[in-house]
Amino acid sequence: MIRGCTLDDAVRICFVVNEAAEAYRGVIPDDCWHEPYMPLDELRREMAGMTFFGWDGVDGLAGVMGRQPLEGVTLVRHAYVLSTRQGEGIGGRLLEYLVGYPPSADRLRPTLQAMSSGRLLVGTWQAATWAVRFYERHGFRRLGDAESQELLRRYWDIPSRQRETSLVLELDPSQS
Repeated sequence: MIRGCTLDDAVRICFVVNEAAEAYRGVIPDDCWHEPYMPLDELRREMAGMTFFGWDGVDGLAGVMGRQPLEGVTLVRHAYVLSTRQGEGIGGRLLEYLVGYPPSADRLRPTLQAMSSGRLLVGTWQAATWAVRFYERHGFRRLGDAESQELLRRYWDIPSRQRETSLVLELDPSQS
């Protein structure tokens, strides 16, 4: 079942992110990997600017995905599913939920929501080919390198090395 997450869920969200992010070890550049992949204090800061949703099952949250409305766009952020639960459709259902999530429903951040538009973007590591394929299967298209770099500089607060090794995909408007 999909539900909205709160700061009370931060520890479990952090666990899901870090456990699932193990898939990136040895795939992304070594100078971009750190332990833990996402520290709890960083996650809590991130949660202040976005709404998290989780797939909640009998064992607690098994998958998480954030939605961050910004001026002119909405970003899909921090999309992770526990490795033992991957392949069950959890990520796809969370993404479909976020894609269909009505902007007026984001009562937590009305000023940010008022600035966002229908353009839905996601950033990921270039080397994470499984993630790119996942988004493409769900109606996203990979943007060109120049546009990706421009969007990463404008909307993501990430180190320059991460920007260099990342790309952006956009939901095809006919899919929304």
